[in-house]
Amino acid sequence: MGDPIGDPAFEDLTARARIRDAAIRLFAERGIDGTTVRDIAQEAGVSPGLLRHHFGSKEALREVCDTYALDRLVKIKEEFYLEGKVANPGFLPSVHPTIVLLYKYLTRALLGGSSGAAAMFDEMVTLSEQWVRKHAPAVTEDYRAYAAVLVGMQSGLLAMHDHVSRTLGVDIFTTEGHLRMAGALADFYSHSLLDPEFVTKARAAMEPPRAPNPPTATGTDPGAEGA
Repeated sequence: MGDPIGDPAFEDLTARARIRDAAIRLFAERGIDGTTVRDIAQEAGVSPGLLRHHFGSKEALREVCDTYALDRLVKIKEEFYLEGKVANPGFLPSVHPTIVLLYKYLTRALLGGSSGAAAMFDEMVTLSEQWVRKHAPAVTEDYRAYAAVLVGMQSGLLAMHDHVSRTLGVDIFTTEGHLRMAGALADFYSHSLLDPEFVTKARAAMEPPRAPNPPTATGTDPGAEGA
């Protein structure tokens, strides 16, 4: 069965996808403030009017791009880890350009300082929390804190792109640089840096002090009875 050429729904979907992808590329390069509706329309090969027809405004288009970028990265992660494609030598090279582009996009978005950036970070934490609960429930008892720290650490690597790249001697947004960074992350997550006994002692020290039992009507401490 051939492509449904002439089907308005199919053509609309194709136009929406072209506009979305063009917006992601330009937002990643210039940021949302540095990109105009006309820029996106020209990049996508459509008219500004068609862009507004599909998305209404640049801000609404950004929200669509945010959702797509997060969903696409989660899907790639699931394919890689859960569907066994880690063993496929052709999988990572095939998706790497997409990963790098979306990382660039997310970096720009998170550093924007807008309400949209805050919403994106919160959504990343929520998605990470769901992932950890489902696939690695034994790693922590505080899933929200774990997810927030995880997203903060990984986002920090991207936000510090210039410094990390300079230190490694290779741009982490290139294939070579990203693979080197990914290898270091694999080492980081696969090895514990802290001795279990030390962690137990540290956790005990972090526990808030227990408040003394309040006095009873007779003025005695019930916790002291039988001591």
